[in-house]
Amino acid sequence: MKHGVNLAPFGAAADPRLLAELAREAEDAGWDGFFLWDHINWRDWGPEIGDPWVGLSAIAVATRRIRIGCLVTPLPRRRPTTLARQTVSLDHLCGGRLVLGVGLGSPDPEEFEDVGEEPQMKRRGQMTDEALELLGLLWSGEPVDFRGQFYRVRSEGFLPRPLQRPRIPVWVAAVCPFSARPLRRAAAWDGVVPMLAEPRAIRSDEVRQAAAARPAGRPFEVLAGAHSGDDPQADRQRLSAYREAGATWWLEPLDPWRLPLKGLRHRIRQGPISS
Repeated sequence: MKHGVNLAPFGAAADPRLLAELAREAEDAGWDGFFLWDHINWRDWGPEIGDPWVGLSAIAVATRRIRIGCLVTPLPRRRPTTLARQTVSLDHLCGGRLVLGVGLGSPDPEEFEDVGEEPQMKRRGQMTDEALELLGLLWSGEPVDFRGQFYRVRSEGFLPRPLQRPRIPVWVAAVCPFSARPLRRAAAWDGVVPMLAEPRAIRSDEVRQAAAARPAGRPFEVLAGAHSGDDPQADRQRLSAYREAGATWWLEPLDPWRLPLKGLRHRIRQGPISS
């Protein structure tokens, strides 16, 4: 099992220079990944929110080993053509360590309505499926003539291609209890990010079927995670339960309303929960 930090770039952590420092410390402390939330606004937080893609660029040049990416980017409010350029450039910048985590975005419609984006979850799901299909075509570097319900692109080819082959890994968010559509979406790509999932949900037939649908030899990541507590033994037992259920990554969410900057840095320097 790999271990990652999932950090909200809010407050002091909105500064890309600080994110680079924290990511470098995470790498030194033995973490395997450093991921950022992707929000434009947050109802329970003030105006200090950093752009995750600028932050990831700083992280890319400050680190050498760890996986990086957004967990997760709401695809319905990202233009696929712009995102294709951003992700390919970042994949080259970090030496092929980028992961693209995607989802529909917050179920709270106000987070989307407040910035003029699509609030309805059904349409967001349709936009996500179409955007993923288009991203795969753009990453291929081949000529594209795409005419969908939401996006239209004609191009002789988006170059350069991603550094990773066959492409940048895509992990898809799915809210527990799972419905069929998000897991089918995840099965077509490289992993699932189960939101609010207990070990029994990760062990479910639906998740196993999604993993089994992958082509032979292609890994399928299953992510889990929670805040660590004050009892190391309890943390190890919880981690073990998720590992036995089939989780391949453990993510520790770090956010400014639980931990001030000093606490964030301390938790990162402690390193992953030991087995």
